[in-house]
Amino acid sequence: MVTAADQATSGKAAAFDRCGGHPALDFVNSLDNRFGGRGRVEGLESFGDLLRFTRETALLDAQRALQVARTVTPEAAVRALRAGRALREALAETLYAVVDGRPPPAAGLEMLEHYFHAADRHRELRWQPDIAGRAALAWSWRLDEGKAELPVWAIAHAARDLMLSPEIKRMRACEAETCRWLFLDTSRNHTRRWCKMRVCGNRMKARRYQVRHSG
Repeated sequence: MVTAADQATSGKAAAFDRCGGHPALDFVNSLDNRFGGRGRVEGLESFGDLLRFTRETALLDAQRALQVARTVTPEAAVRALRAGRALREALAETLYAVVDGRPPPAAGLEMLEHYFHAADRHRELRWQPDIAGRAALAWSWRLDEGKAELPVWAIAHAARDLMLSPEIKRMRACEAETCRWLFLDTSRNHTRRWCKMRVCGNRMKARRYQVRHSG
C-alpha cells in the first residue's frame, strides 16, 4: 500500500506543469483537457498529488508537507482531496468567467469565500528573524498545524492574493480551444497567446497551414 507520505516524498511522479506563472493558475491547469473532447486528464489523483503540488510550488515547505503526510489518516486524506478538487473547480469557474469578461457564478464565489476564510483562520502573525538576522513580522501557518486540509488552505491563500491583486489583469487563457490553460502574460508587449508555444502554438500553426493548403 502506498501511503500519503510515500506519495508526497517520492520523486517518481512527473512534476506539475507550471507554465501558468502563479500557483493558483497552475492548480486550475492540473485538470488537463478541460475543454477537449477526448476526456479530461486528472492531475490530482491522490492526496499525495495535492500535497506534492504545494511542495513544488513552494506553498508549503518540505518539513511541513512531511508532517502532514505522516499524520494524515486515509479518511482525512480523501476528504482533503475532495476539498482540493472543489476549490480548483470553483477557481476555474470564477477565473474563466473573468478572462472571458463574464460575471463569475455566485455559487463559485461563495465557495471561494468559504475556503479563503478557512485559510485565514489557520494563520498566525509571528515575530521572526529574516535572512539578514533582523527581526520581522510575518504571517505563517500555525506551528502545530498538521491537518490534511493544510495544502487546500495554502492554495486558497495564494489564490486570494492573486485575485485581489493587479496581477489578475494579466491573466489570459491559451487560445487553443481544446486547451485554454490559464497563465499570466508577462511578455514585454502583453501579446502572449499560448500556454506553451512549442505545444499549443505550434499545433495551432500547423492546423492553420493545413487549412490554407487543403484542397
